[in-house]
Amino acid sequence: MAKAGRWLADHHPGITTPDQWTRQTCAAWVAAVDRMNVGDYIQRTVGLSKRSGQPVSPRTKAGMLTATRAFFRDLQEWEWISRRFDPARALATPRSVLALIGPNPRVIADDVWAKLLWAGLNIEADDLPANASGPCYPMELIRAITLTWLFAGQRSDEISRLRVGCIRWQHDGTPILGGSADVLAQDAVCLLDIPSHKTGTAFTKPVDPLLGKAIEAWEAVRPDQPKMLDTKTGEHVDLLFAMRARRVAKVYINKTIIPSLCRKAGVPTADIRGNITSHRARSTIASQLYNAKEPMTLFELQAWLGHRSADTTQHYAKITPNTLCKAYRDAGYFERNVRTIEVLVDRDAVESGGAAAGEPWQYYDLGHGFCNYTFFEQCPHRMACAKCDFYTPKDSSRALLLEAKDNLQRMLATVPLTDDERAAVDDGQAALDQLLERLADVPTPSGATPQQIGIPAQATLLPIIAVRGCC
Repeated sequence: MAKAGRWLADHHPGITTPDQWTRQTCAAWVAAVDRMNVGDYIQRTVGLSKRSGQPVSPRTKAGMLTATRAFFRDLQEWEWISRRFDPARALATPRSVLALIGPNPRVIADDVWAKLLWAGLNIEADDLPANASGPCYPMELIRAITLTWLFAGQRSDEISRLRVGCIRWQHDGTPILGGSADVLAQDAVCLLDIPSHKTGTAFTKPVDPLLGKAIEAWEAVRPDQPKMLDTKTGEHVDLLFAMRARRVAKVYINKTIIPSLCRKAGVPTADIRGNITSHRARSTIASQLYNAKEPMTLFELQAWLGHRSADTTQHYAKITPNTLCKAYRDAGYFERNVRTIEVLVDRDAVESGGAAAGEPWQYYDLGHGFCNYTFFEQCPHRMACAKCDFYTPKDSSRALLLEAKDNLQRMLATVPLTDDERAAVDDGQAALDQLLERLADVPTPSGATPQQIGIPAQATLLPIIAVRGCC
């Protein structure tokens, strides 16, 4: 709102109280926010040297307009100003700005994440900043907090608030809930108890046993600590990551652990999506679980992340290009709409000039016979041949002589299918019978209809060969 006041002083100096705002003023303020750059209408510019002059992000624009709406709504409800406009409509965020706001998880690249995992599993005292006596914390604590960041997929605040005894094990002989007869192998699953957090209450999630063993190793050597205040719940609890009667700061992961892992792994501390921070591990793990060979469903991932709504989970789970390519390939878009059929080409008829004179020179293999109609792909009876004058059955002597020729060339012709023909391929005989009924009065290339030719009630389905390309 201080920015709004400075903007008024520059462009509308006559407006000095909120009661003077009108719908026109609101429209001008919305337009000004949409064009605003970093550093505009502020007093303190320290730390903005790199970003000064760049356009304000869409989320920042939406936040500024939200604050303005709340300000005027409260003034009107408290009857401090007269109701001259509706803040929800006059100060609504433009659709062009809302369109730029959406799920965009800052996932760490798979190769970089694999190197960070290796570095975390092999972290040593020499990899960390140290004073004269070594690292400021025992290595058991450092390994436990490092693996928690790499495997748990939790926020840094939740990691710093984990409590002693948060690890539980599923042992051999423990049945899986839900009516299944399966039994978990010994120590196959480690359960981690997460305290109440940003979006929900406390919950339990499965994690890798490596994390459970690292936490147990720290608990075995952890000195007795006084109970400390959980700022989220107001309880006095035994915090897991505490030393010398002080909790480990939640910025310890960003300031110490991540830079140390990046140095050990030989990767930069930033990529094209920004700095590698503690929260980026959460979206990276979620995306990998969502794109695994046996992926988690969106609702399973929602429970694992502890979200109240699946909409929030979509901000973390991103489909990778490889998964999307596989799904597109398996969908068979091209094969669904275009098929190929084998064609025999009589080279003698072409070379002798007979083809130019009107003699048959190409024969479409229908499985049960050959069709020499030149415009076969345009024939409405191609899927349910009516056996007109262009048809030659395979059991005839002419067909046998045709296949026996040494100078025949086999090719594949592309045939686009209609919806009825595609249904005949996909659904089988029932769809074919319906196709035959619809074609009963449609003329064949020779001029006669199937009823006039007198074909049987059941016909043989044209064999369509699904391929990725054609010769």
